[in-house]
This record gives sequence, C-alpha cells and structure tokens, in this order.
Amino acid sequence: MVGPLLATALAGVCGVPLAASDRLRNAGQWAIGVSLGLYFTPGVGRLFWPLAPAIGAGVLWALVLGYGFHRLLAALNPAEAPATTYYAAAIGGASEMAVLADRAGAQVDRVAAAHSLRVLLVVLTLPLAFQLAGVHGADAFEPAVRVLQPRGLLLLTGLTLAGAALMRWARLPNPFVLGALGVTAALTLAGIELSALPPGATNAGQLFIGVALGTRFTPDFARVAPRWLLSVGLGSFAMLGVSALFATGLAALAGLHPATTILATSPGGIAEMCITAQVLELGVPVVTAFHVVRYVVVLLLTAPLGRWLGLGTGLGVVSPGPPSGP
Repeated sequence: MVGPLLATALAGVCGVPLAASDRLRNAGQWAIGVSLGLYFTPGVGRLFWPLAPAIGAGVLWALVLGYGFHRLLAALNPAEAPATTYYAAAIGGASEMAVLADRAGAQVDRVAAAHSLRVLLVVLTLPLAFQLAGVHGADAFEPAVRVLQPRGLLLLTGLTLAGAALMRWARLPNPFVLGALGVTAALTLAGIELSALPPGATNAGQLFIGVALGTRFTPDFARVAPRWLLSVGLGSFAMLGVSALFATGLAALAGLHPATTILATSPGGIAEMCITAQVLELGVPVVTAFHVVRYVVVLLLTAPLGRWLGLGTGLGVVSPGPPSGP
C-alpha cells in the first residue's frame, strides 16, 4: 500500500495526470473486508464483550480528539470558517466528511485536502515507527480458514458481494469494505468456514487502495493553501502523539498490548490501520472492531454535534465582522 501511495502522490503533485479505477478500488476494499472478516472466529467473538468499555472509550476519544483538532485548526487559521475547520478535523472518512461539510456550507476542497493529508501521514508514520521499534506479532490472531476451497470461495464471493450491494443500495458508506467484512465476520463467528482468499489477494487490495489514495494528490492539492496544509500536518502529528499516550493508558486498563491499542485508536482510516495490523500481526480483530465502531458512531454524530455547536447549514460562511462605522 505505502509504495503505490507514495509513487502516485508524488507523481500527481508534480502534475502527472493520474486516475484510479473505481472498480479496482472497490475490488481492493472487498478483498480487505473479506480477509479481515476471516479473523472473527467464535473464540475471538467471546473476547469482545469484555472489550466493550475499551471500544466505547476509543469512540469517545475520537470525538474529543476531533474537537481538539478543530480548535487547533481554528486557532492557526483564523480566517477559515468554523464549519471548515470542524469537518476537516473530524476523525472520519474523507468522502463522508466532505459531503457533510458541503451541506454545512464549508469549503469542501480544504476539508478533503485535510483528510487526505492526515491519512497519508498516519499511514506513513505508524507502520514505519512500529518497524523501527521492532514491534511485530505482539497479539497474533490467526484467520479461521487458511486453505483455499474453490467452491467455498465462490459461495463466499457471492454472499459478500450481495452484502456490499445491499449496503450500496441503502446508500451506506464504504459498502465494499463494511459489506464484505460484515458478511464474512458473521459467517466466521457462526463457525461457517467456506474458504481463504487466493494468495496475493490482500496484497493486490493494498495496491489498489494505495493508488486510490495517492491519486487524491494533484497540483491543485498542493495549491490549496500552504498555511492550511502545514497546520493540518502539525495537528496530525500532534494527534498521533497524544493518541499514543491515551492508547498506552487504555492498554494497561484493558489488558491489551500497547501497539495494538495505538493502532486501534489512531486517527487513521479503517482499511489502512487494519492492513497495518494484519501485516504486523497486531490484534487484527481488535483493531478492526475499534475502527468499525468508531467509524459508524463518528459518521452518525458529527453532523448533529456540529449543529449543536452552531455549525449547521448556512453557518459555515465566514462572517464579515462588525461594521466599522458608528
């Protein structure tokens, strides 16, 4: 994922015209969703009730962290509309937050640029930091099925694509990740073991996702506003630092490995952080559960909380200020 992401981002910023295939991106998300779902064995399922308070704490932390990031962006960019800094700082998906920002009258280009840069920095920083620290296999979980069964794979493919299609029909976000993950996890939790994925499928999925992320970086992205991008970068690194401290404390309370909890509570995306957990064998189902629950709750609560804070539709425009005359 990281190699294609860097290559396409660098080429795009330099002006090379690039485009990502939506079909390949969806295929990559499907492969990641299925591969993650295969880790949810019945034994793993029994671990989640004791972890429910920790997952709830992780969701609350994401909301607090996003609000703190919003306040930082507002302080460093006083000319920006409050709605712009709010939706740019929310720890949610880039496309979903951009849609909410548009409804609130915020500057969508700045919101999209902020989320793209945040995800890029988290994806590059955490895996590199873990590898330099020698963190690997601290919470190793094994997928339920490790053998390819052609008939089972055909059935698994049909069921998971049906789940993705149902989520897409219902206009739910990230249907190919969450639909495939939900169906596969439900089957695996029930003890139904159909098939593993073909060798290389998850690597191909990482490549497609990396390219899709990298093509967001264009010459226009680099021209959005240097001050804005600098403040987003500084804020992203600050969030990584305070999240690591929070995760360390949460790990001690919940009995989890700190590296697993750092991934589970990091300000990154579902697919990217779960891929990192999978590659480094760091509690894949735990990280996945944290991110999926956080993703859904943040998506549902961000707009209502924004309206409660006075950032609803029509309030995302910068006020011209009080009149200068008497």
